[in-house]
Amino acid sequence: MNELLKDLISAGVKWELTDIPVGFSIQEPIEPQTARIRVSAIVPPISPVSTVGVETARACAARPTTLAALDRMISEFNHPLRSGVTNVVLPHIANAPNGLLIITDMPSSEDDANGQILSGPAGDLTDKMLTAIGMSRENVHIGPVLFWRTPGGRSPSRQELDLGRPFLDKLIELTEPRVILTFGTLAAAEVANIDLMHNHGNETSVCGNIPCFSVYHPNYLILKPGAKADVWVVLQNVQKLLKNL
Repeated sequence: MNELLKDLISAGVKWELTDIPVGFSIQEPIEPQTARIRVSAIVPPISPVSTVGVETARACAARPTTLAALDRMISEFNHPLRSGVTNVVLPHIANAPNGLLIITDMPSSEDDANGQILSGPAGDLTDKMLTAIGMSRENVHIGPVLFWRTPGGRSPSRQELDLGRPFLDKLIELTEPRVILTFGTLAAAEVANIDLMHNHGNETSVCGNIPCFSVYHPNYLILKPGAKADVWVVLQNVQKLLKNL
């Protein structure tokens, strides 16, 4: 499975993988005997065993009082996904924030390689989405729901998410967003506590009283361009709300 499809699975797009986008090639059928041999050789990634607990993560995340200090704490925290292969992907912090915080699903392989959240084709589409409502990365905060990529892009375990959550909560606290926008099913579930496919674009309230809107991940929109119309409606609602707050 190529890296794009792995990232789409991470974004919760499993039900769309039968649609082959332009530029993808469909492999020739494999003989049954060969297929059995190949499947038996596949070893699924195993969740690393953690040596730290959630209480330790909460204590570490509680210490930073600035976004720079939070970056250092995230970089130094001994999360089970931290290794010589997986890099920490720190939040993108705007110099002149307009009150919008985007929380996206866990880092892609490209994000992991260069340490920048929402890079590659998904990042290009994100930039276009922001431009369409008069914004840019220069005035929008962006953070992943988990700051470390899982091996092979598998779905993160509950423990991995719980150990990273205190740092995400601290990011929300320090950025003081007026509106939160989530990208992807994982971020929608973890931040807004909703099923994205049944609640796309609906406004919820998180962290007390912060308005939150959840939309499809840019990777999903690359695969299914027809869904861009639904996201455009939500982006306009976000733009209007920010102007009125």
